[in-house]
Amino acid sequence: MTLLPQIGVLLASTVIAIPLFRRFRLSSVLGYLAAGMVIGPWGLALISDTHGVQETAEFGVVLLLFVIGLELQPSRLQAMRRSIFGLGLMQVVLTTAVFALVAYGLGLPTNTAIVVGFALSLSSTPLVLQLLAERDQLNTQHGRSSFAILLFQDIAVMPVLAILPMLGSQAGDSTLSSSIVAVLKGAAVLGALVLAGRYVLRPVLRVVAKTKVREAFTAAALLVVIGTSLLVSAVGLSMALGAFFAGLLLADSEYRHELEADIEPFKGLLLGLFFISVGMTANLGLLADQPGKVLLLVVGLIGGKFALLWLVGRLTGHQGENVRGLAFALPQAGEFGFVLFALAVSYGVMDQSLADLLVIVVTASMVISPLLMNLQARVIEPRLQKNSKPAYDTIESNDSRVVVAGVGRFGQIIIRILRMRKIPFTALEDDAEQVETLRRFGSTVYYGDASRLELLQAAGAARAEIIVLSTGDVEGSIRTAELVIKHFPKAKILARARNRQHALRLMELGVRYIVRETYFSSLELSQHLLETLGFSRGDALDSVQKFRNVDERILRTQLDIRGDEQKLIQSAHQVAQELDRLFESDTIEEPIETSAVTDPARI
Repeated sequence: MTLLPQIGVLLASTVIAIPLFRRFRLSSVLGYLAAGMVIGPWGLALISDTHGVQETAEFGVVLLLFVIGLELQPSRLQAMRRSIFGLGLMQVVLTTAVFALVAYGLGLPTNTAIVVGFALSLSSTPLVLQLLAERDQLNTQHGRSSFAILLFQDIAVMPVLAILPMLGSQAGDSTLSSSIVAVLKGAAVLGALVLAGRYVLRPVLRVVAKTKVREAFTAAALLVVIGTSLLVSAVGLSMALGAFFAGLLLADSEYRHELEADIEPFKGLLLGLFFISVGMTANLGLLADQPGKVLLLVVGLIGGKFALLWLVGRLTGHQGENVRGLAFALPQAGEFGFVLFALAVSYGVMDQSLADLLVIVVTASMVISPLLMNLQARVIEPRLQKNSKPAYDTIESNDSRVVVAGVGRFGQIIIRILRMRKIPFTALEDDAEQVETLRRFGSTVYYGDASRLELLQAAGAARAEIIVLSTGDVEGSIRTAELVIKHFPKAKILARARNRQHALRLMELGVRYIVRETYFSSLELSQHLLETLGFSRGDALDSVQKFRNVDERILRTQLDIRGDEQKLIQSAHQVAQELDRLFESDTIEEPIETSAVTDPARI
C-alpha cells in the first residue's frame, strides 16, 4: 500500500475508534491501541509496514517530551530534583533488581536477566502522561511523583544504551572503548546544546518572530525539535531525551507559550499514531499460541511492579489515595522496552524468540493499564473513601476569637493574616488531604466538619467573637450558618458566597456581611480595563461605583423573588436598562449604604 492510502486508513481508524471508546467513557489511549490491533498484520492487515509507521510515530513521543520540557522551568526542575533522583532512582534500582533475580531464577543468563529486569522496570511516558492528563491528575502528588519517576527512567536509558554492547557475546576491549567514547560524545553534545540554547536558539527565534509570519515560526519550532533530536541521536542518545533537553532550555524564554501552541497539534496527532503503531506491532499470533504463558507473565509484571511501586510510595511518604494512584499509574512496561529488546538481540544478549515474547507482554501491559486506572477511579477509590473516612480531629479547649470554617484558597489568606496579627483562631477543614498539605507548611488546621454542632462547640464557637464561613461547599456553608445563628447568636458571621444564589440564601438566613468570592477582583480588573482604554482614573472609579450601587440594590430586591425565575430574569433586564440610563444621562446617584454583598455573576 502506498503512503496516501496508509494515511487514510490511519486517520479513518482514529476517527472511528476514539469517539467509540470515549462514548463508553474509556481512555482514548485504549482506543488507539485497539485501532492498531484491528488494522495491523494480526487484524485486518490493512497496513503491513508496521516498521515504517512506528518510525514516524515515535516522533510523537519526541514532541511530547519537548512540550514537557517547555513546561518545566529550571526553577521547577530544581525543586523536583529530590523526587527525580530520589524517588526515580529508588524505583528503577529496586524494580530492576527484583525482576533480574526472577529472570535469573527462571534460567536466563546473568547479562540477559539484567537487561530484562531494567527494561521491565521502565514505564510508558506517553501513555501515563496522557492518562493522567485526561483525568486532570498531573498536578496531584501522585501525578508529580509519576512524572519524576518517568523522567528519571528516560535519563537512566542513556547509560544502559551505552553499556548494552558490552553485555553481548561479542563484547571486547574495542566495545568498551567505543562505549566510553559514546558517553563522552553524549556529554559533549548536551554541553553544546546548553550553549546553543542560550546563544543560538533564542536569537534565531527572535529573528523569525519579527517576521510575524506564523508559518515561519511553526517551521522554526519543528526545526528546533527535529534538529536537536537528530543531533543527540547521532551520538547514540535517545531522541526523546534530546527533545526534552531542548524544551528545558527554552522553558524560561519569551517564546515558550508560542512554541507550545505551534507544536501541540503535531504532538497530539503523532502521539495517537504512536499508540496505534504499538497496537499494530502486538504479535497476536504468539498470544494465541501461548496464552497461558503470556497471561502469567503479564500478571506477574503488573502485579510485581504494582507491589514495588506501593512500597516505594510508602517509603517516600505517600499516603492513601496518592500511594494507590502512583501504583496504578506505572505498573505497565514502556516503549523503550521495544528498543532495548531489539538492540539486545543485535548484540547477542538475548535470542529473538525471547524478545518476541517480551514485546507481546509489554504491549499487553500497556493495553491493560488504562483499564486498571479506570477501575481505580470508578470502583476502588469511591468505595475506599466512603468506607474509610478518617476520624475528625479532637480539638482542645481554647479561647480563640475567630473560628474559620473552610481553609481552601479563600480561607488560607484569612488565617495567614490572623496569624500575622497574632489573633488567636481555630481553623476547620473537612478535606483531609488539604489539612495534611497545610500542616506540612506549618499551618495549624483541624480536620473536621464545621456544619456539625459538636465540632463548633469544641472549636470554641460559644466564646468566639466572629465565625468566618469561608468554605467552598454551598450546602455546608448554609448548614453551618443555620447552626451558628441558632446556637451561637452572639457571634458575628462573615461569609463567603460562591455565587449570587448562595449570597441570597445566606441573606435569607439573616447573614449581613457577605463577600461574593470573585466580585472585588472583577471590579478592580474592570476599573483597570477602563483606564487602559483611556478613561481617567476618576471616571473609571465612578463607573465601577455606579455599577456596584445598582447591583447591590437590585440584589436586595431579588431576595424577595428568589424562587421566581421569570421575575429574576425581568429583574436582570431592569438592571441593564437602569445602567444604560444612568450612563447615558451621566448622573451620579446619591450614595447608598453598601455592604460587601457583591458578585460578578449575572442572572
